[in-house]
Amino acid sequence: MAPTSTPQTPFGRVLTAMVTPFTADGGLDLDGAQRLAAHLVDSGNDGLVVNGTTGESPTTSDAEKDRLVRAVVEAVGDRAHVVAGVGTNDTHHSVELARRAEAAGAHGLLAVTPYYSKPPQEGLYRHTVRIADATGLPVMLYDIPGRTGVALSHETLVRLGEHPRIVANKDAKGDLGAAAWAISRSGLAWYSGDDILNLPLLSVGAVGVVSVVGHVVAGDLRSMVEAYLAGDVAKATAVHQRLLPVFTGIFRTQGVILTKAALELQGLPAGPLRLPLVGATPEEIAQLKRDLAAGGVDL
Repeated sequence: MAPTSTPQTPFGRVLTAMVTPFTADGGLDLDGAQRLAAHLVDSGNDGLVVNGTTGESPTTSDAEKDRLVRAVVEAVGDRAHVVAGVGTNDTHHSVELARRAEAAGAHGLLAVTPYYSKPPQEGLYRHTVRIADATGLPVMLYDIPGRTGVALSHETLVRLGEHPRIVANKDAKGDLGAAAWAISRSGLAWYSGDDILNLPLLSVGAVGVVSVVGHVVAGDLRSMVEAYLAGDVAKATAVHQRLLPVFTGIFRTQGVILTKAALELQGLPAGPLRLPLVGATPEEIAQLKRDLAAGGVDL
């Protein structure tokens, strides 16, 4: 059974886009995934996104994605929202992934805007509706034009928000003005998808975050979100400012690389990366240690 949700917070408040742990030889580490998922929920996350970009979804097979969803649902599905990434730039493939995720027990779907193909807004709309029509699960959009090459327009977001199962948007557009307008018009639950903008997006109507740094500071993110929603803006701002070195540090290179390095430093399951991603260099790890320490993270 999925954890309790509301229309305002369909996937909770604090979610982490979870890495996919691999074994030393590059295979899927399901035991590690379950242990990591449990740790993340224990640390303050009330939702996890699996098979997203941070989960190295471009380099995991459909069968591996299915096994990962099942493992994470088994580990934490009774106390956290498990959202499965199903977006690709092939609508038919995305529909199949959505159906498999539903069968595997996922509580929701994350549908990234189709990448590389640069479809027009009508194509983005039809692609996403096809995914939403394929299952009974709620859908979170993922608008990240820096990776996909195209952005969801205000008008498309409003149209998509009319679908009964398209309920949220993960915003990594980096445009607070656009977010404010879209939040006010679309009725979608808004989640920050850019850690350094978590607090600013709350100020224009976001309800929570889908984080990468939540791997190491989930409790702090929860404290920030709850303080802001309780009207204690000073406390929320203080937490945000204290975490700035972490926000910066994890993204000095590709975020998965340093997230896995941070997990390894804490003795948590992570494992190697799959090409074309590569492991952090000794110099990058040394800088990461300084960044995490500056943000108050114990190693």
